[in-house]
Amino acid sequence: MSDSQALSQERTVFLLAHTGRPAAIRSAERVVQGLTRAGVGVRVLADEAADLPLPPSSVEILQETGPAAVEGCELIIVLGGDGTILRGAEFARASGVPMLGVNLGRVGFLAEAERDDLDKVVDRVVTKDYEVEERMTIDVLVRENGRIAHRDWALNEASVEKQARERMLEVVTEVDGRPVSRFGGDGVVCATPTGSTAYAFSAGGPVVWPEVEALLMVPISAHALFAKPLVTAPSSVLAVEVQPQTPHGVLWCDGRRTVELPAGARVEVRRGAVPVRLARLHHASFTDRLVAKFALPVAGWRGAPH
Repeated sequence: MSDSQALSQERTVFLLAHTGRPAAIRSAERVVQGLTRAGVGVRVLADEAADLPLPPSSVEILQETGPAAVEGCELIIVLGGDGTILRGAEFARASGVPMLGVNLGRVGFLAEAERDDLDKVVDRVVTKDYEVEERMTIDVLVRENGRIAHRDWALNEASVEKQARERMLEVVTEVDGRPVSRFGGDGVVCATPTGSTAYAFSAGGPVVWPEVEALLMVPISAHALFAKPLVTAPSSVLAVEVQPQTPHGVLWCDGRRTVELPAGARVEVRRGAVPVRLARLHHASFTDRLVAKFALPVAGWRGAPH
């Protein structure tokens, strides 16, 4: 028995892919072939298995689509862009199983590897040569007329947005039980450091290193003198109150889950009780990741003298 086979006995990996992309289908083939050749079992969802040109004997196909689908797996491998990786995060948070993203999209800040690294990814998974880190999440509460109407969570952000394109959304923002500012605009993004490079960044928010524990509140196209991005303590509670005279708004969590916000609704955001665990293959600094993902110009940098 080889060393890799000894390491991989009775091991299972959950594979999630954006099967609408030909690149994801080809990548899934390579990953499944590499893992099964090393004796690591692969589990896929039935609706995705139908789009993957894989013999049924090589994978475990599940009809279950909830958190139970990941039960007994040591790792979730996600092939796709940030949207697919955020879908994988739903499985990862609910199960506690770490997630490893392979970027097949454009920026892919949540991904740990690129499509050209697939063989390396397979080797590192087979030999268990990866580390796991925890990323902060946020818990989201919607109140209507004082009662709790909805609970949710996010890895990146919860955004309160206008629903009517032609009308501004009037809101009052709050931090730790005290009002901060009232303004009309397109909405407000409440984000984690992980989400600082996503929607919050597009809205003009700061880039926050993932090692920093903090919450962000970033207004979207606000019509106000003071409507600046705020960075608060991780223990803070952020709130956005939709004003009674304004049109309905909408809450989006990670751009995947949505609920309507009637006039007068209140959205509260606090540090999540359950983190998302990410598998890491590299020790590269976040600064290098930032430069690479955004293709930042660094020509002329000399560095500190040695």
